[in-house]
Amino acid sequence: MGFKEINFILNGKPVTTTFSEGESLTDILRNLGMTSVKKGCEAGECGACTVLLDGKSINSCIYLADWVEGHDILTLEGVRAKDGSLHPIQQAFIDEAAIQCGFCTPGLILTGVELCNSGKKYTREELRERVSGHLCRCTGYENIINALDKVIGVNS
Repeated sequence: MGFKEINFILNGKPVTTTFSEGESLTDILRNLGMTSVKKGCEAGECGACTVLLDGKSINSCIYLADWVEGHDILTLEGVRAKDGSLHPIQQAFIDEAAIQCGFCTPGLILTGVELCNSGKKYTREELRERVSGHLCRCTGYENIINALDKVIGVNS
Protein backbone atom coordinates (compact mmCIF):
# COMPACT_ATOMS: atom_id res chain seq x y z
CA MET A 1 0.00 0.00 0.00
CA GLY A 2 1.18 3.46 -0.83
CA PHE A 3 0.68 6.83 0.73
CA LYS A 4 -1.53 9.56 -0.66
CA GLU A 5 -2.01 13.24 0.07
CA ILE A 6 -5.41 14.71 0.80
CA ASN A 7 -6.75 18.25 1.17
CA PHE A 8 -9.92 19.12 3.05
CA ILE A 9 -11.38 21.60 5.53
CA LEU A 10 -11.30 20.50 9.17
CA ASN A 11 -13.24 22.60 11.64
CA GLY A 12 -13.03 25.59 9.33
CA LYS A 13 -9.31 25.34 8.56
CA PRO A 14 -7.63 23.89 5.45
CA VAL A 15 -5.71 20.69 6.08
CA THR A 16 -3.25 18.77 3.95
CA THR A 17 -2.16 15.40 5.23
CA THR A 18 -0.94 12.03 4.01
CA PHE A 19 -2.56 8.69 4.64
CA SER A 20 -2.25 5.04 3.71
CA GLU A 21 -4.59 3.78 1.01
CA GLY A 22 -7.60 2.14 2.60
CA GLU A 23 -7.34 4.16 5.82
CA SER A 24 -10.59 5.39 7.37
CA LEU A 25 -11.52 8.99 8.07
CA THR A 26 -11.57 8.09 11.78
CA ASP A 27 -7.88 7.18 11.61
CA ILE A 28 -7.01 10.39 9.76
CA LEU A 29 -8.89 12.54 12.26
CA ARG A 30 -7.40 10.76 15.28
CA ASN A 31 -3.92 11.25 13.77
CA LEU A 32 -4.72 14.96 13.46
CA GLY A 33 -5.53 15.12 17.19
CA MET A 34 -9.32 15.03 16.97
CA THR A 35 -9.81 12.93 20.10
CA SER A 36 -13.58 13.50 20.13
CA VAL A 37 -13.82 11.08 17.20
CA LYS A 38 -13.99 7.74 18.97
CA LYS A 39 -13.16 4.28 17.69
CA GLY A 40 -16.08 2.18 18.81
CA CYS A 41 -17.35 -0.68 16.72
CA GLU A 42 -15.43 0.29 13.55
CA ALA A 43 -18.38 -1.08 11.54
CA GLY A 44 -20.69 1.96 11.37
CA GLU A 45 -23.04 0.62 14.04
CA CYS A 46 -22.42 2.66 17.23
CA GLY A 47 -22.12 6.33 16.18
CA ALA A 48 -19.05 7.03 18.34
CA CYS A 49 -17.10 8.16 15.27
CA THR A 50 -19.79 10.52 13.95
CA VAL A 51 -18.61 13.70 12.22
CA LEU A 52 -20.36 16.15 9.93
CA LEU A 53 -19.30 15.93 6.29
CA ASP A 54 -20.54 19.01 4.45
CA GLY A 55 -23.08 19.40 7.25
CA LYS A 56 -24.40 15.82 7.23
CA SER A 57 -23.73 13.14 9.86
CA ILE A 58 -21.59 10.23 8.77
CA ASN A 59 -19.86 7.35 10.50
CA SER A 60 -16.22 8.19 9.86
CA CYS A 61 -15.08 4.63 10.61
CA ILE A 62 -16.62 3.36 7.37
CA TYR A 63 -15.81 6.45 5.31
CA LEU A 64 -12.54 6.10 3.46
CA ALA A 65 -10.01 8.91 3.65
CA ASP A 66 -9.86 8.81 -0.15
CA TRP A 67 -13.38 10.21 -0.28
CA VAL A 68 -12.68 13.32 1.84
CA GLU A 69 -10.77 15.34 -0.76
CA GLY A 70 -12.23 18.86 -0.95
CA HIS A 71 -14.92 18.27 1.66
CA ASP A 72 -15.70 20.13 4.88
CA ILE A 73 -15.41 18.05 8.06
CA LEU A 74 -16.69 19.18 11.46
CA THR A 75 -15.76 17.38 14.67
CA LEU A 76 -16.76 18.28 18.21
CA GLU A 77 -13.53 20.29 18.50
CA GLY A 78 -14.95 22.73 15.94
CA VAL A 79 -18.47 23.14 17.33
CA ARG A 80 -17.83 25.99 19.79
CA ALA A 81 -18.27 29.54 18.56
CA LYS A 82 -15.17 31.63 17.81
CA ASP A 83 -15.69 33.48 21.10
CA GLY A 84 -15.51 30.13 22.94
CA SER A 85 -19.18 29.94 23.82
CA LEU A 86 -20.90 26.60 23.66
CA HIS A 87 -23.29 25.63 20.90
CA PRO A 88 -26.89 25.53 22.21
CA ILE A 89 -26.89 21.73 21.81
CA GLN A 90 -23.76 21.46 23.98
CA GLN A 91 -25.31 23.69 26.64
CA ALA A 92 -28.53 21.66 26.59
CA PHE A 93 -26.55 18.44 27.16
CA ILE A 94 -25.07 20.05 30.26
CA ASP A 95 -28.36 21.52 31.46
CA GLU A 96 -30.26 18.26 31.01
CA ALA A 97 -27.50 16.00 32.45
CA ALA A 98 -27.36 14.12 29.14
CA ILE A 99 -23.75 13.05 29.66
CA GLN A 100 -22.47 10.18 31.73
CA CYS A 101 -19.34 8.36 30.57
CA GLY A 102 -19.10 10.64 27.52
CA PHE A 103 -18.05 8.08 24.93
CA CYS A 104 -21.17 8.58 22.80
CA THR A 105 -21.55 12.29 23.55
CA PRO A 106 -19.49 13.81 20.69
CA GLY A 107 -21.41 11.89 18.04
CA LEU A 108 -24.77 12.67 19.61
CA ILE A 109 -23.92 16.37 19.86
CA LEU A 110 -22.84 16.46 16.21
CA THR A 111 -26.09 14.81 15.16
CA GLY A 112 -27.87 17.45 17.27
CA VAL A 113 -25.90 20.21 15.53
CA GLU A 114 -26.92 18.78 12.15
CA LEU A 115 -30.57 18.76 13.21
CA CYS A 116 -30.29 22.26 14.65
CA ASN A 117 -28.77 23.55 11.42
CA SER A 118 -31.69 22.11 9.44
CA GLY A 119 -33.93 24.85 10.87
CA LYS A 120 -36.65 22.27 11.44
CA LYS A 121 -38.35 21.43 14.74
CA TYR A 122 -38.71 17.77 15.69
CA THR A 123 -41.13 15.75 17.77
CA ARG A 124 -39.68 13.59 20.53
CA GLU A 125 -40.39 10.51 18.40
CA GLU A 126 -38.51 12.05 15.45
CA LEU A 127 -35.59 12.87 17.75
CA ARG A 128 -35.52 9.27 19.01
CA GLU A 129 -35.43 8.07 15.42
CA ARG A 130 -32.64 10.51 14.50
CA VAL A 131 -30.37 9.31 17.33
CA SER A 132 -31.14 5.63 16.79
CA GLY A 133 -27.72 5.14 15.14
CA HIS A 134 -25.96 6.07 18.38
CA LEU A 135 -25.38 3.49 21.09
CA CYS A 136 -25.34 4.80 24.65
CA ARG A 137 -24.75 2.33 27.45
CA CYS A 138 -25.19 4.76 30.34
CA THR A 139 -28.03 7.24 30.01
CA GLY A 140 -31.07 5.35 28.78
CA TYR A 141 -31.43 8.16 26.20
CA GLU A 142 -34.16 10.09 28.08
CA ASN A 143 -31.91 13.00 29.08
CA ILE A 144 -30.37 13.03 25.60
CA ILE A 145 -33.83 13.39 24.06
CA ASN A 146 -34.66 16.04 26.69
CA ALA A 147 -31.54 18.01 25.69
CA LEU A 148 -32.30 17.84 21.98
CA ASP A 149 -35.98 18.62 22.60
CA LYS A 150 -35.00 21.70 24.60
CA VAL A 151 -33.26 23.22 21.56
CA ILE A 152 -34.94 21.72 18.48
CA GLY A 153 -38.15 20.20 19.78
CA VAL A 154 -41.54 21.29 18.50
CA ASN A 155 -42.29 22.89 21.88
CA SER A 156 -38.92 24.60 22.37
